Amino acid sequence: MSEPVSSNELPPIPGKRYFTIGEVSELCAVKPHVLRYWEQEFPDLKPVKRRGNRRYYQQHDVQMVRQIRHLLYDQGFTIGGARQRLAEGEPVASSVPEVPASQVASVSEIRAELEQIAALLRT
Repeated sequence: MSEPVSSNELPPIPGKRYFTIGEVSELCAVKPHVLRYWEQEFPDLKPVKRRGNRRYYQQHDVQMVRQIRHLLYDQGFTIGGARQRLAEGEPVASSVPEVPASQVASVSEIRAELEQIAALLRT
């Protein structure tokens, strides 16, 4: 059986707009059925639902899942306690990793280069 992953070891969140439930599952080390259950328990966790009830999570949803995971798995809160803690609006411990600014900048540079290449191909 695999070892539990701490919040410090989670991969960085890519700079995408939408994530599937499978991608969020991998980014947050939580199984998809757990994510669906948390949607019922945490009113602020509401992914966009499109065709055929497919869930599409946004950046803030992924960050919230990581906060919930940190509260439940790392700090030992109950579901009710985690819900109350999130409702209070207090920031969760800083061990929830953020995307480094250098990665965000490099993604922007790559995007600009790709747009230049696309413009060249159009001509």
